[in-house]
Amino acid sequence: MKIKNQLLIISCLIIVGSIFSGCVEQEASPPEKDIEEIALDATIHLSNGNYTEVYSLFNSEMKNALSLQQLEEVWNGVITQYGEFDGIVKSITENDSGYDLVFVTCNFSIQGYFDIKFVFDSKKQIWGLWFVQTDRSDEYQTPSYANTNLFDEEEVIIGQQPWQLPATLSVPKGQGPFPAVVLVHGSGPNDRDETIGPNKPFKDIAWGLASNGYAVLRYDKRTKHYQNEMAQLTNLTPKEEVIDDAIAAISYLENLEKVNSEKIYLAGHSLGAMMAPKIAEQHPQLSGIILLAAPARNLEDLWLNQTIYLSSLDGEIDENDSIVINSTRQQVDKIKNLTIQEGELILGAYKAYWEYLLTYNQVATAKNLTLPMFFLQGERDYQVTMQDYNLWQIALATNENVTMKSYPTLNHLFISGSGTPNPEEYLNFSNVWEDVIEDIATWMTNYEIE
Repeated sequence: MKIKNQLLIISCLIIVGSIFSGCVEQEASPPEKDIEEIALDATIHLSNGNYTEVYSLFNSEMKNALSLQQLEEVWNGVITQYGEFDGIVKSITENDSGYDLVFVTCNFSIQGYFDIKFVFDSKKQIWGLWFVQTDRSDEYQTPSYANTNLFDEEEVIIGQQPWQLPATLSVPKGQGPFPAVVLVHGSGPNDRDETIGPNKPFKDIAWGLASNGYAVLRYDKRTKHYQNEMAQLTNLTPKEEVIDDAIAAISYLENLEKVNSEKIYLAGHSLGAMMAPKIAEQHPQLSGIILLAAPARNLEDLWLNQTIYLSSLDGEIDENDSIVINSTRQQVDKIKNLTIQEGELILGAYKAYWEYLLTYNQVATAKNLTLPMFFLQGERDYQVTMQDYNLWQIALATNENVTMKSYPTLNHLFISGSGTPNPEEYLNFSNVWEDVIEDIATWMTNYEIE
């Protein structure tokens, strides 16, 4: 799921340069560091466990959002998931919508290349900190089942101000109107292709379905396109993160001449699949929902289980692993008991987010739906597991509108693999399994898989 292939830390902080005054014989003060040098220093301090040094670079807003202890816990979580820090590869400075950014590409023993993204304010203080996948888009290859001669693509905008989102619409060639699908992402600040390393599962699905006669709309997630703005919202919930934009995408398709407004489907992945029943409840005109790796359990439970799983991949849980697991367990308890302070960041989100999820039961919501539902699950998925799939099977056993299928060799991205499932395989290029594309297309036509 992305819980969390991308770790979001919400934020801000300080660099105070020493100013020397005195007589002319006094040595000149050293030149003030630029933001790239500050980011490199902060990365080295993190790798050496000098959390106080890094924390001293945070501005007041960042300090309010993230305590010194939480910073240490986050870095320990990164090491647990991505492996030991093996050095800095490169750094790049950018400006995005007025924000100064530095991407420090690091090498980790499990995940390989991974970026630490620093956001700076006008005083060269660290205002934001993220751990994000290194861009490896140049390694992407068109899947064999996609025929780009059969469809066209255009860049469009969905939604309303202030949260309009860039999107890509894939439309089969011909007169239409065509049945259509909206793709809804998993956790984290995903782009429209749901890019992870060199893999682009949403692009695979869009091109595969467009080659089979379906219009497909995919869009950059709000937490991706407005990453800095969204990071400041302590009242953010899955409604703003997922639901509102999915409904905006559906509404966009309903008004297109080339789309059959009576044949619009929603395909959600991971968190998107978890919220799909809620979206369908609020937009009953949907023809059906497709749930890829849908969590049946609470997100905080998935996070804890994933933390334990990743900690044990090397065959043992050492002292550092135990610290991370116990810290995660304490945060999970705070979520379940809702003993979260205002402004306190817990597992990447604030109180309002977890409060919303505590009131939402995706399984109960799905049981009350009458529209067709298709559940797909990779049996090698360690993030949303077969335990979730089995819970869905039990809960929906008497619902005649439900189709379910699992795939023995597929992981969370619906990419085939072998051996013990681990995060490293996400960084090896492959395409979404062809059977998944065929099964979704067939289901939308017949509502059943033979």
